[in-house]
Amino acid sequence: MAARGHVQDPNDRRLRPIYDYLDNGNNKMAIQQADKLLKKHKDLHCAKVLKAIGLQRTGKQDEAYALAQEVAALEPTDDNSLQALTILYREMHRPELVTKLYEAAVKKVPNSEEYHSHLFMAYARVGEYKKMQQAGMALYKIVPKNPYYFWSVMSLIMQSISAQDENLSKTMFLPLAERMVEKMVKEDKIEAEAEVELYYMILERLEKYKEALDVVRGKLGEKLTSELQSRENKCMAMYKKLCRWPECNALSRRLLLKNSDDWQFYITYFDSVFQLIDESWTPPPEEEHSLEGEVHYTVEQAVKFVEERITEESKSSRPLRGPYLAKLELIRRLRYRGCNDEYKLGDPEELMFQYFRKFGDKPCCFTDLKVFVDLLPSSQYTKFISQLLEVIPLSATAESEIALPADIKALQQHLCVVQLSRLLGIYHAMDKKQKLTVVRELMLRYRHGLEFGKSCLKTELQFSDYYCLLAVHLLLDLWLEGEESAVWQCLTLLEEGLSHSPSNAQFKLLLIRIYCRLGAFEPVAELYSSLDAKHIQHDTIGYLLTRYAESLGHYAAASQSCNFALRFFHSNQKDTSEYIIQAYKYGAFEKIPEFIAFRNRLNSSLHFAQVRTERMLLDLLLEANISTSLEESIKSMSLSPEEDDIPWKDLRDNRDLTVLFNWDPKDRDISEEHRKLSLEEETMWLRIRSLTLRLVSGLPTLSHTIQPKNSEKTAENGVSSKIDTIRSLLQQLEAAVDSGKKFLEQKIQYPVLGPPPTRMAGFFSNGSCQCQTSLFYLVSDIYELDTNGLEDSAEIQERIGNSFKSLVDRLTDLFNKCKGDLIEVRDGTLKTHPNLLENLVFFVETISIALWVSSYCDSVLRPFKSNLQKKKKKKKESSVAMPPVFTHFLDYVTELQTLTSNVIDHIKGLEIILTALKLEDMSLKDTLLLQEEKKFTKTVQGKVQSSYHHSVQEIGELLKKRLDTIKKLKI
Repeated sequence: MAARGHVQDPNDRRLRPIYDYLDNGNNKMAIQQADKLLKKHKDLHCAKVLKAIGLQRTGKQDEAYALAQEVAALEPTDDNSLQALTILYREMHRPELVTKLYEAAVKKVPNSEEYHSHLFMAYARVGEYKKMQQAGMALYKIVPKNPYYFWSVMSLIMQSISAQDENLSKTMFLPLAERMVEKMVKEDKIEAEAEVELYYMILERLEKYKEALDVVRGKLGEKLTSELQSRENKCMAMYKKLCRWPECNALSRRLLLKNSDDWQFYITYFDSVFQLIDESWTPPPEEEHSLEGEVHYTVEQAVKFVEERITEESKSSRPLRGPYLAKLELIRRLRYRGCNDEYKLGDPEELMFQYFRKFGDKPCCFTDLKVFVDLLPSSQYTKFISQLLEVIPLSATAESEIALPADIKALQQHLCVVQLSRLLGIYHAMDKKQKLTVVRELMLRYRHGLEFGKSCLKTELQFSDYYCLLAVHLLLDLWLEGEESAVWQCLTLLEEGLSHSPSNAQFKLLLIRIYCRLGAFEPVAELYSSLDAKHIQHDTIGYLLTRYAESLGHYAAASQSCNFALRFFHSNQKDTSEYIIQAYKYGAFEKIPEFIAFRNRLNSSLHFAQVRTERMLLDLLLEANISTSLEESIKSMSLSPEEDDIPWKDLRDNRDLTVLFNWDPKDRDISEEHRKLSLEEETMWLRIRSLTLRLVSGLPTLSHTIQPKNSEKTAENGVSSKIDTIRSLLQQLEAAVDSGKKFLEQKIQYPVLGPPPTRMAGFFSNGSCQCQTSLFYLVSDIYELDTNGLEDSAEIQERIGNSFKSLVDRLTDLFNKCKGDLIEVRDGTLKTHPNLLENLVFFVETISIALWVSSYCDSVLRPFKSNLQKKKKKKKESSVAMPPVFTHFLDYVTELQTLTSNVIDHIKGLEIILTALKLEDMSLKDTLLLQEEKKFTKTVQGKVQSSYHHSVQEIGELLKKRLDTIKKLKI
């Protein structure tokens, strides 16, 4: 503080306690302290702003904003006030106000480097690229430092990236940026590597690859030193763009001579060799082959080159995998091209065997060989595996008839062979008995392998974990083939594995998937939180949680999981701005477009759109017309039926569908086609959910009293346009439902560990869809009744009466599809019925929509009834005929009440059955279970039972609240 000069000292000293209170989260004391200070020093602007920060943090946003605007209107130029206002506006998510603040400060103090750079960063936060360019140049004029000049250049590039018109980008912004940098080059003012990177970026975007190559190869290229081989990589990229294959080849060859383990250069080397062969290229006589030296342009040279790398590797102090894999890669390419030269390199089976002998004890051996197994003929698979097993040092012990590894190296080698056996489909071809024998052997090996990991920390994985995972994969095969008990063994083995290796994410992910398939969500929430998903993972693996939480009746957990995801997506906006600012400060210009692309990709994330929609539907389900009115709930969410904020055309599927390890052969693994179909299905389901939400949000907008038959008046009120919106949304919903039904006709089966299917199939098959659609059609009829009045509307009334009847029938059908035991014991095996749980959840949602629609009916019919009663009193007649619609509505409400009471009774019955179910008396009918496994089986079954109990309780609680709402609906 002393360094800032003695002038500000008194104020700094006075403000210090307020800062301390704010830092410690004591906002009320901060407000009090600020008030005290303001009584003595009315002109102390910073105290006002700090008070506003306290108000903002205690939820008094409007007061905070008013105070802040008071100070901002005075256009302060003291550092304390400006910094405090910046913090406040950032917390309010109003970065655009910071720009106005510094624009005023710069006008008053035009030569301040600090304020100008703050103004530039404020523009960067809101993406005002043109103003950034101007601010950068203004800054450079005041303080001629290179970074400021290049900030301005980068802002031009950003204008070109964000320009809608690509032509404008290439004819105006980029050429201007190029001229600005060329000026600095001519004046020899280029100082830093970042400036050369920027010049290269401009030339690359302008497709001036020749000039970019000259820059990198020239004097300026000498500054490219921060990354290893940065210069070479850039040269290589330009040679490829220019199709200069001789240079590509010579450069990659030269780099491989330096480091024969760099895989990317092998790929370039092979690509370029075959390009040169296709072009029949020959070196020019009596000249150098290329700018980069000698070129290889025949298969013979490539074969000799790879052989030389292997010979050289044998002299190396540490074993290198690159040369051996390069040999296999070359064979694969020659075979693909139909060349007869592959025999010169040897037999792929023998080469893979030798590779295994050399690197089999490394965990990477399996992933290396996985790429090349299609070089083996399928008839040789079993022989190949036997050959590998022969070279592993396994020794039989007295206690076990199976030969076991004596050390970790032998264990890794054996694991590699087991993984290859699964990949080659050897396990898939076995019958049930053989598979169970293999499972028993794998678990024995797993438990034996735990001996080697006794000294492992809790955060480390056990060496033999993969044995357990592979055993579970085999059991999953059996389960899919109809063996019900296998799935319980899967859970038992995974829980056992997790007890020995508590940090193994694969165990947790597999447990999550299986528990969800069985309809038990309770254990999943804990497993997911122990995964400790960070940042981007909320988008890539968050779907594992959000897909099942609500659909299995865990409303509280669903709310929480949506909040986790949404918090990440909302903070992404703010965080990315900070990354961009840091990139400007440190000259990492090439990262700025990447950060912006990252932000855009997250904003158009499919998962983000799904979570947003489901979260709002869930909030309405839990609160609307229970704790708050539907109208208030919709208002607090700023929902409007006309607005659709989902970027349908740009939706990005960021899910990581390969997060679970898999050793399945290609034909059983998740394919590109599966991904495409899954995205299509998810988008259709999202459209249905989004339209449902928008239709519900349109209900309160119709509930205005309308003067009957006065069309001018209704048009003025804007209500007729509201009903048009509802009708248009209803047509869109019908279309979306039709598309969904057509899609489901394909009967797509995803792999068991592939993408989970959406809830769409259940939504159609249990009748919820028809119920919800007819409810929205009923809204349209009631609205018509409202505008036409009771006199001339016998036909509409009859239509409404019929709708009420068919709705009750449909809801009763839906309830019938919820009946049955959730968990049953069949032939000594547990069987769960998650579809009944999902149907119950859909029933609750549909009955809630029915009640919101009934509230609208109630708001329309109530005024009619009171008018009729007034007429009755005036005429003093005892028999003014009541229109039938009232009777229909009252009958409907009574039937809804009865139906809901029946469902609540059914749920109570389910609770009693679930509580009474004594799982421990039941042993799984399988000799596979050892004593220690039985302990885990009990745990697993207990978790599933408890989860179902919890689901049923939550559903029951919510239905009771809905029943109370129905009771209030008597007109």
